[in-house]
Amino acid sequence: MDKAERPYDIVVYGATGFTGRLVAEYLTRHYGQEGPRWAMAGRSAAKLAEVRALIDAPKNTPLIVADASDPASLAAMVGQARVVVTTVGPYQLYGEPLLAACIAAGTDYADLCGEPVWMRQMIDKYGDAAEQSGARICFSSGFDSIPFDLGVLMLQKEAMARFGRPAPRVKGRVRGMKGGASGGTAASLKATLAALGKDHSLIPLMQSAFCLTPGFEGPAQPADDKVQHDDALGSWEAPFIMAAINTKNVHRTNALLGHVWGTDFVYDEMVLTGPGDQGKAIAEHMAKTPMIGRPDDPQPGEGPSKEERETGFYDVLFVGEMPDGQVVRYGVKGRYDPGYGSTSRMIAETGIALLSSDAAGVIGTPGAILGEALVDRLRAHAEIGFAVE
Repeated sequence: MDKAERPYDIVVYGATGFTGRLVAEYLTRHYGQEGPRWAMAGRSAAKLAEVRALIDAPKNTPLIVADASDPASLAAMVGQARVVVTTVGPYQLYGEPLLAACIAAGTDYADLCGEPVWMRQMIDKYGDAAEQSGARICFSSGFDSIPFDLGVLMLQKEAMARFGRPAPRVKGRVRGMKGGASGGTAASLKATLAALGKDHSLIPLMQSAFCLTPGFEGPAQPADDKVQHDDALGSWEAPFIMAAINTKNVHRTNALLGHVWGTDFVYDEMVLTGPGDQGKAIAEHMAKTPMIGRPDDPQPGEGPSKEERETGFYDVLFVGEMPDGQVVRYGVKGRYDPGYGSTSRMIAETGIALLSSDAAGVIGTPGAILGEALVDRLRAHAEIGFAVE
């Protein structure tokens, strides 16, 4: 079936899970029946019907039964959709059959993957097939890594306008954040550690900032795994757990855009903790207290209350440093907690942006495939601010 004639613009796969339900609820509340034609998909028709009622979606919202262990059901699902948005992770355990089905059908795809080794394996295995079928595969379409991927993109646009060239050195600095990691993120970390334990040859991939740029290895990147003081910003800094995925996606965006920010581009991410002894003490405490990987991690399917989601936020500063000492600053600020409230909006808007994209088939990043068109959607619909400072 020609893509334009498929019955659904978007299928939300995993709609019975915690984050998938939030995506479906966002589409219901924000677009109603005026927006894209969409359907809910998952393993159980009864659970899908239950969620449809729970979120007050129209009773005629279509339900599709599909399961990662049943390739025929996945093929039938993706053949009806222009875009599939999937929240079913860890992707290294459940993601490949759906990814392969989307690529075979030329169906666009967005996920919440923060598992760089698996992403690299999929790039190596399916990259050529995606180019041939025209499927646009958007990895990491949530808090990892949209605010960072697009934040660097927009900072570099400002650097070009102001200085006529991109900043060769960019810092991503988290100024504030309220909201914990998701159960899915915790499960993904555990699955990644298990995979690295089984196959030690994967460890260098995980450690490399250029894991997602096969065939290209850029310059040494700054150490981001220890407490340090940033004299230029007047603040102590602690390691940021998401840096391990975000930095790799930022370098992939640069590579897919033809190294428009230079082959010497340097980027890192840290959390700002403030000046003086107090800032240092906070940084040291953060460095010793992992955000995830603890016994009290949320389980997949669990998440914060509505009030916790709505009182969450994040505030990220990007600083571009030019060779002559000039600086450009750019801020990305999101309402709602990053792991659920904002992430569910980001992946939904990524799916909608893919509907009007004319990008070629690729396994890529939101920044490379959608760029400023996605920034515009997130500003207009998802309550995320992007602004020069």
